Amino acid sequence: MEGFSMSNRRTFIKQSVLGGSALTLGLFPNELFASGELVKLTVLHTNDMHCHIDPFSDSHAEFAGRGGMVRLASLIAKNRSENPNLLLLDAGDMFQGTPYFNYFKGDLMLKLMSQMGYDAGTIGNHEFDNGLPDILSALRFAKFPMVSSNYDFSDTILSDLVEPYHILEKGGIKIGIYGLGIELNGLVGELNYGKTQYLDPLPIALKMERLLKKDHNCDLVICLSHLGFSYEHNKISDQSLAPQTRHTDLIVGGHTHTFLEKPLVLKNADGRQILINQAGWAALAAGKIEFIFDRTGRRKTFAAVVNNL
Repeated sequence: MEGFSMSNRRTFIKQSVLGGSALTLGLFPNELFASGELVKLTVLHTNDMHCHIDPFSDSHAEFAGRGGMVRLASLIAKNRSENPNLLLLDAGDMFQGTPYFNYFKGDLMLKLMSQMGYDAGTIGNHEFDNGLPDILSALRFAKFPMVSSNYDFSDTILSDLVEPYHILEKGGIKIGIYGLGIELNGLVGELNYGKTQYLDPLPIALKMERLLKKDHNCDLVICLSHLGFSYEHNKISDQSLAPQTRHTDLIVGGHTHTFLEKPLVLKNADGRQILINQAGWAALAAGKIEFIFDRTGRRKTFAAVVNNL
């Protein structure tokens, strides 16, 4: 849209962006981004990679030749070259699943994820498979924060090594991230999680999102969840959590290995939009959500795709 005037730009932003719904980002003139009136933030996310560094074998019945962190690294590099405002997140269960874990424990995964430029991750139940000492060992290689709001590690060797929340900026957009983990009792051996205290995810989520939005004035609030997408019983899940929140914009989920072709869009407790997304497992896919903000930091719209690997 060459020759897009200032008045036309303002009219376009008002009519096309203020709705906050999903749009085709290609509709936005490039000069709106070049002028700084609009900012595009790309959120790329994974979950339940389970040490799948290599692709599945060519003889695999379902995923022949697919997946793996090598392909994922290429995807990340491509997206980062297209938009430097890239936020790279993981929703837990990085550990366990292939011989790489048997030999290298969690160290190799966090080394590779650090090289790939992850911005934050949360802790899933399989991170506890070899106990707290192995989590401690792996965290030495993490150049990004591990965020968990409802696992209280204060009486363990992980005290002060896992953050309850994390705040960062991309392209002038202030982003607040908190993490929620699944109940460990009955899922993880007691000796493996030791004195880790599990806290009810719902009140913790409400506390964290309010702190990030109201106290820290974050433009975007993201929950890294390892609660699971949904259950037939009353167990807390992403789908049951989302309608009770007020300030969370996006739940990046894990645990249930759910492949979503597009984010689930729900209404929060105040009737505003909240997104839930999850990207399967084994680095077979990566979720991608692009948000557009105006220069005040107000989120306006999003577009989402699934990158199958």
